[in-house]
Amino acid sequence: KYPDIQIVGNVKTFDMLNGYFGINTQLHEVKEGDTLSLGKRSLTFYMMPMVHWVEVMVAYENTDKILFSADAFGTFGTNDGDYLDKNINLDKYWDEMRRYYACIVGKFGLPVQNALKKLSALPINIICSTHGPVWKKEIGKVVGLYDKWSRYEAEEGLVIAYGSMYGHTQLMAEAVAEGAIAGGLKDVAIHNVSKTDTSFILADIFQYKALVIGSPTYTGELHPLVEKLVLAIEHRGIKDRVYSCFGSFTWAGTAAKKLTALAGKMNWQLVETPVENKQSVSPEKYQQCFELGGEMAKRVRQVYNKKSF
Repeated sequence: KYPDIQIVGNVKTFDMLNGYFGINTQLHEVKEGDTLSLGKRSLTFYMMPMVHWVEVMVAYENTDKILFSADAFGTFGTNDGDYLDKNINLDKYWDEMRRYYACIVGKFGLPVQNALKKLSALPINIICSTHGPVWKKEIGKVVGLYDKWSRYEAEEGLVIAYGSMYGHTQLMAEAVAEGAIAGGLKDVAIHNVSKTDTSFILADIFQYKALVIGSPTYTGELHPLVEKLVLAIEHRGIKDRVYSCFGSFTWAGTAAKKLTALAGKMNWQLVETPVENKQSVSPEKYQQCFELGGEMAKRVRQVYNKKSF
């Protein structure tokens, strides 16, 4: 339809265009800081590698000060009836922005920090991301959230993620949660990995300071969906969390040992000796899980300079 079109991009863009579509002609290359005149308006380009692909660049429109931000500042969720933030109820988008960040951008905290520093010198009136609303009213908030998440800052709270085969590991998870609440935490999020998609669990891990993972031993390994979660956490390189774990088994236990190893891989603070339970949960083991939750609350509240109950 448009035989004279010129495709604007950088060297890495063109490599992908050729590799995926065989397009290698009518290309207009731009580099860091280049400006392209469109007549009335002009675009200046800034490279933002790994936010979240290697070829990513943003375009800054100089007249109305619009940032076309690629994936940065995006969210999951549909635009229902309008797309401009000041015209719509944004309540559903904040959690979806965190889930989007955790799942799409979460690995790349340092590149996001570099991008924010580069953009800080630009006066920005509008942000047009490739996902979610157009930001005009809430620019300060969305930039602040990306700054917070890319530094792996977290709020006072605990995530408990577990897999369970016959209900015993679930009972242990509930005991940990009860202990955490009794220890003074108000925000405790429990996730059964068989019922909650990994993306929602990751979003909560990005939000809260503490994490406890529980798993039964399954053919000498972790519960498959717990293993999937652990791998996702490792891929994202989440930093500076307070962590513990628990495991259950029938005849030979390895889950607790494997979950304990995650603390070393992530360089997290490991709290307490992990609780390991054989077969049914005894009152003694339930109490140990309760106490583990209380110790997690104590450690988290210490981070935020609050006394435990």
